[in-house]
Amino acid sequence: MIPAISGAVGPLGASEWKIPAVGQLGQIDPNAQVGAGGDTSAASGTSGSFGSALTSAIDSLEQSQATATTASQQLATGQLSDPTQAVTAVENASLEMDFASQIQSKLVSDATNIFSTTI
Repeated sequence: MIPAISGAVGPLGASEWKIPAVGQLGQIDPNAQVGAGGDTSAASGTSGSFGSALTSAIDSLEQSQATATTASQQLATGQLSDPTQAVTAVENASLEMDFASQIQSKLVSDATNIFSTTI
């Protein structure tokens, strides 16, 4: 069974296409709070931006990895009565990691193409 796609990656708005000045790149408000459900739009400074969507997706990936680790440990120690729960958690984490790897490869490839483009 393939899990439903979460809204962590979208929807993305027009603000995603705005390019900040060079002085603003990488600046994060140290006083910003992370919202409910791991929403870090306040930390990135713009809601609906690609950066906040990526951060949210990475947080989701970390959570699925932690869930898989916990399920595996519970299975190994006999605390988990249904082994399919552990298998499902590990498989979901594996699929999310594969997807994240594909996204990373695509981003690197596209960035390389952009930087090698001559005008």
